[in-house]
Amino acid sequence: MDPSRAFVTNVKRLIVKVGTAVVTRGDGRLAVGRLGALCEQLKELNSQGYEIVLVTSGAVGLGRQRLRYRKLVNSSLADLENAEFELDGKACAAVGQSSLMALYDTLFSQLDVTSSQYLVTDSEFRANSFRKQLSETVKSLLSLKVIPIFNENDAVSTRRAPYEDSSGIFWDNDSLAGLLALELKADLLVMLSDVEGLYSGPPSDPNSKLIHTYIKEKHQREITFGDKSRLGRGGMTAKVNAAVCAASAGIPVVITSGYATGNIIKVLQGKHVGTLFHRDAHLWTLVKEVGAREMAVAAQQCSRRLQAIDSEDRMKILHNIADALEANESLIKDENEADVAAAEDDGYEKSLMSRLSLKPGKARLIPILQITGLAKSIRVLADMEDPIGHVLKRTELADGLILEKTSCPLGVLLVVFESRPDALVQIASLAIRSGNGLLLKGGKEAKRSNAILHKVITSAIPKNIGEKLIGLVTSREDISDLLKLDDVIDLVIPRGSNKLVTQIKNSTKIPVLGHADGICHVYIDKSAKVDMARQIVLDAKTDYPAACNAMETLLVHKDFSSNGLLNDVIGDLKHKGVTLYGGPRASSLLNILETRSFHHEYNSMACTIEIVDDVHAAIDHIHQHGRHAAYSSPFLFQ
Repeated sequence: MDPSRAFVTNVKRLIVKVGTAVVTRGDGRLAVGRLGALCEQLKELNSQGYEIVLVTSGAVGLGRQRLRYRKLVNSSLADLENAEFELDGKACAAVGQSSLMALYDTLFSQLDVTSSQYLVTDSEFRANSFRKQLSETVKSLLSLKVIPIFNENDAVSTRRAPYEDSSGIFWDNDSLAGLLALELKADLLVMLSDVEGLYSGPPSDPNSKLIHTYIKEKHQREITFGDKSRLGRGGMTAKVNAAVCAASAGIPVVITSGYATGNIIKVLQGKHVGTLFHRDAHLWTLVKEVGAREMAVAAQQCSRRLQAIDSEDRMKILHNIADALEANESLIKDENEADVAAAEDDGYEKSLMSRLSLKPGKARLIPILQITGLAKSIRVLADMEDPIGHVLKRTELADGLILEKTSCPLGVLLVVFESRPDALVQIASLAIRSGNGLLLKGGKEAKRSNAILHKVITSAIPKNIGEKLIGLVTSREDISDLLKLDDVIDLVIPRGSNKLVTQIKNSTKIPVLGHADGICHVYIDKSAKVDMARQIVLDAKTDYPAACNAMETLLVHKDFSSNGLLNDVIGDLKHKGVTLYGGPRASSLLNILETRSFHHEYNSMACTIEIVDDVHAAIDHIHQHGRHAAYSSPFLFQ
């Protein structure tokens, strides 16, 4: 949980404000799907013991849509020739309110939740007797698990113009929500909008950054608000004003998206969503993380100093890192074991646990997964030929004018990887040897391992280069901000699932060095030596099944499958605990469960078996179901 969101553990009474843009679609009709998802969230929270008060906009917009339709139905042809006609806002509010409440009542009734309606005006709050009665009635309803639904009664409100009458107590449903938070002594106010939260600029601007915590002294000067909402009366200006007012009185406020599923629950879980307004936000500078741009720029500046030193000095840095890893081996193992224990408690799969652990002896094919092995590999890398400054191509453009293509650092790399803390060491070492700055984001399951490894490595970087050469990104939300920095970051390398690679490729203008799934195949031909084939298949699947180059599909020649020798291979795999799935032919022949897809990377003790006619059919199968990555190439044993 984010330390700044720890207060949510004490929240019991919650006010949720829903904006017009959430309640309605672009054409003015009800957004039934969004409202249904909202009501399901409130039902779940209600059943968990939270006291829920709902403040909703949308009546005017709904009424306008219905009255426009009624106007068209009752218009003559001559009337329709008039391009525009105005509708009275109060009439719209009166008509739309019944539609809005009817929908809430229907949705909540389906979930076995009772709701009630409160229509209030600004003038009513001037009477202390009204405020007292309001609080008592709401208290009674909440004790019965009824959800009160508030809306400003625009149909009869006497206030002429919102925002222009400074004597008002509230001016719209945003300020009404803030007022109710104070009157009803709420523990939290969540305001749902059509954007993720408050941005440093227009949300449509790719350079705008989501502000996770609003600090009045800072952001009030920096942020310029645009026009008010195109649908409701307030917009972000009204939400921020209401949030600042409530937060100043001691009630935390979170502005977040009402479009995203489950955001209210995520807020109450302490997740880093939306923009938080808190009375003590200005005191949290000690726990404030370095911003994405600041981290990237720092890595860029350090990388330029790294590139300015000679190869021998870069070699020395790597040797110092290797020494530091060995000197801190015990501490690193303690942190890694804590990650492993936490992952076990959380029920992670064995394949992930295998990649997470830094214990020795995980695989013969990958011997550098222990601290000693990692240090040895770093020293080997350090002593290799310098990758910088090689002339790759020389062209004589004219007499005495020669153009050379020379290898050089890229600049700043952003590498996102999953599970494997050893990858942090490997990536950092390669970046330093090649003169690049580096930003790293590992999986949350390896948080402690990554933190200690990063600390040990950066402590070995000399001060004249700067430890910020390698930045460790600890917040998942910062990745979206980093992917916007195409003016600072030169290459993104995602190491993980195909889903991760695809998401990053679709989210940035920065060049991405991606990869495909490791759907590795082994083919046993009819002429294969049985004993050798059995050993290779067993090793390819069971030596380190979590690796991306482990066998995922076994293809067998039809003759090999009919002479009984396939049973020996299957017996070996089952004896080692491998779960077998079959293609259409193999599942029928071997009486095993048919696989749902040939394109599946198990990363565990499971694999798919299929029967093919010959080596050409095997190659066709691999071309169809592999991804043409280097480690997806077929192994053909004959």
